Amino acid sequence: MARDGASRRKAERAGRRGEQLAAWYLRLKGYRILGRNMRTPLGEIDLVIRRGSTLVFVEVKRRRGTIDPRAVVGARQRDRVSRAAGYLLSNGRLGADAQSFRFDVIVLTSGKWPIHLQDAWRP
Repeated sequence: MARDGASRRKAERAGRRGEQLAAWYLRLKGYRILGRNMRTPLGEIDLVIRRGSTLVFVEVKRRRGTIDPRAVVGARQRDRVSRAAGYLLSNGRLGADAQSFRFDVIVLTSGKWPIHLQDAWRP
């Protein structure tokens, strides 16, 4: 049982490092980070970023080996992130002046540049 707890903590640390790397990568691309690990009663969003008048909700995934970036976020996760984004938008917590929003995915694999899949899905 302690092994499960240790494994979970290790995975959480790796996830936080991945989100930090994704945030730096997005900053270099000209995005402003508005929030990390934004929790709502409906779910959590890894990163909320903005460039110009576009608000972007980002799901960050770490994977090993070659992957299809479109396949890393399943329907259940897309729904969770979409509902959480709707909650944040409806409560006026961010993006009051944003003219558009979208959902992106950042995929991190060992030894390669991050893959930034823009407008990965529409709710």
